[in-house]
Amino acid sequence: MEGSTPGDRPLTTAALAGASGYSPQQVRDLERLGVIPPAARAPNNYRRFDNRHVVALRAYRGLATAIGPVVARRTLRELRSLPLDEAAAVVSALHVDLARLRTQALDAVAALRAISTESDPAETAADAMSIGRLAEALGLRTSTLRFWEREGLVLPERVTSYGARRYPQHAIREARITVALRAAGYGIPAVRRTLDTVRALGHVDGPVEALQGRLADIARRTVALVAAGADVAALIGELEQGGQAGGQVPRNGNTIP
Repeated sequence: MEGSTPGDRPLTTAALAGASGYSPQQVRDLERLGVIPPAARAPNNYRRFDNRHVVALRAYRGLATAIGPVVARRTLRELRSLPLDEAAAVVSALHVDLARLRTQALDAVAALRAISTESDPAETAADAMSIGRLAEALGLRTSTLRFWEREGLVLPERVTSYGARRYPQHAIREARITVALRAAGYGIPAVRRTLDTVRALGHVDGPVEALQGRLADIARRTVALVAAGADVAALIGELEQGGQAGGQVPRNGNTIP
């Protein structure tokens, strides 16, 4: 193209794939899903991409690492249809969600460590709790404790001819561990595996280590989200300015080659 610079030249599907690290089919799929803007079409109906698409694919890669591919796809589609203030709020909420996950994991670690340091005096009948008392102490519904029992998470004893539940110290401990792990986002199967380990080994070191791994994963995802921020900001800014096709999209003060 006469008078154009390399950054102004349209990109074929293969060229965009090479620039972004995706395959040509992935590029076509992501266009179809609305993750990147629709490509212009040449007279021969071949797709013609530009620098906006490079940035959009780079933003998608970073967001997929940070928040998962499904949410990343939904987020990029959403951003393209929102005014600046609402788009900025969507991006801000992603950071808030990761910060919330980190807080939940830290709270769970603190709770498990507190449980592990408690003394284990000789148990008496007076130490056991009814389902109502335990639910109240943990801020739960009694139906939640019944569900956890069915799932094998908390194992009360049955007393009286009516089969009333009685929660001795070990069951109270299991309930507290379950509360901590559920608050940290653990699903029922993961909680069950954790409690099986605690019952077998008698300590919570394994669950604490697992939560430390979760915190490390959240840290990696947060870094990925921060790194994707420049590309996401460029996309939002470009849309706010009217989305001129083929224009240079800045990233950290530089144009995209």
